[in-house]
Amino acid sequence: MQALTPADLQAIDSEAAFEKAVFQTFYYQYEYCDVYRSYCDLINRNPSSVNSLKTLPYLPISLFKSRNVITGSASPQTIFRSSGTTATTPAQHFVSDLKLYEWSFRKAFANDYGSIEDFVVLALLPSYLERQDASLVYMVSDMIAQSRKKESGFYLNEWDALSEQLQRLEAKGQKTLLIGVSFALLDFGSRYPQQLFHTTVMETGGMKGRKKELVRSELHRELKKIFGSSSIHSEYGMTEMLSQAYAQKEGLFSAPPWMHVSIRDTTDPFQNIPLGQSGGINIIDLANQNSCAFLATQDLGKKHGTNRFEVLGRFDTAEIRGCNLMVGDANQS
Repeated sequence: MQALTPADLQAIDSEAAFEKAVFQTFYYQYEYCDVYRSYCDLINRNPSSVNSLKTLPYLPISLFKSRNVITGSASPQTIFRSSGTTATTPAQHFVSDLKLYEWSFRKAFANDYGSIEDFVVLALLPSYLERQDASLVYMVSDMIAQSRKKESGFYLNEWDALSEQLQRLEAKGQKTLLIGVSFALLDFGSRYPQQLFHTTVMETGGMKGRKKELVRSELHRELKKIFGSSSIHSEYGMTEMLSQAYAQKEGLFSAPPWMHVSIRDTTDPFQNIPLGQSGGINIIDLANQNSCAFLATQDLGKKHGTNRFEVLGRFDTAEIRGCNLMVGDANQS
């Protein structure tokens, strides 16, 4: 058994193909990921007892804080770390194949938005730019490079320049992606409100204690007023994943074909719950071939049909991290 390649993931075009790829990954990671195998054995889930997607064991994402979650013997090319606060322990994602990560985030964006070369990419990620180990910065840096537009770039505190750039691009009718953490978009927009007709405003979550915490619907309402946009887009990802889901309106995310979301009962982690009910988010991320593809996150959400979901907030005991949605009322729909 061996790891899947981008070509294998590209070939997933049906539920049957996805399930085949899932079990190839499960067998491979049970064999070659010590942390995952130990967890599976602890809960009595192994290849002889796992015979359907419903019986798959999902690794608690908190183990990325205390264990080196690695599949195979290859040395990591990089280590991505979560942000968190000074009082919390960051998660660490050991990535031994950056080409797989690059394929995943490029393909996921293209699936939902078309070629990145059509966009100027403007990024407001101040809390992430201060670190050298953020997967979000790696992804957005690549988007900026792949856009091949001289106007694309990061903005830290240069809000005057960013506002002027947006005005110039709007005047030309240039498709633009303004991607940023929630608090930065709110801070910038409050100082420089403007009508954006050709710009996609995309939030990546993360108030980071800088402002009153808002649920996503409140955040989007504020951003719509600030930027005169009919909809605010969202990106869902985290340090422990190598894939992203995007929501083009109303916070309803769509996952790429190699990523699958299910909802677990908050009182029984091995029990899935029906569509439309809230619970803990489990993720299959087949781009995570060299760490763990089966993740029990600390996010709360609801499933809406095939691979469409919303994120409602975080478990009360979960630590607040940068790439995650602001803490909200988990009962709000």
